[in-house]
Amino acid sequence: MSFFISDALAQGEPAAAAGDPFMALLPLVLFAVIFYFLLIRPQAKRQKEHRKMVEALAKGDEIISMGGMAGRIADIGENFVLVEISDSVQVKIRRAAVESVLPKGTLKEL
Repeated sequence: MSFFISDALAQGEPAAAAGDPFMALLPLVLFAVIFYFLLIRPQAKRQKEHRKMVEALAKGDEIISMGGMAGRIADIGENFVLVEISDSVQVKIRRAAVESVLPKGTLKEL
């Protein structure tokens, strides 16, 4: 007499265990679709918007960097941006590190 679960499962009907293979894959397909619409698609949309914003940067734009530094763009290069954070204080950051562009005049309020 054996009390192991594998022996108990092996004694079940073999016809019941051999179900439709499509029904076995259906939860995985549903999970993949939900994963795409809730995670992958929104992230790709945010990346596309950020790329467009970085490409549209212009001299004089007021920005906030990903590090939280706020300033006005003094000069733009291909990969880097020179940001004036105070009078005669300029910092060079990567273009991709620009998090958002602020409306004009926002730095005066900060």
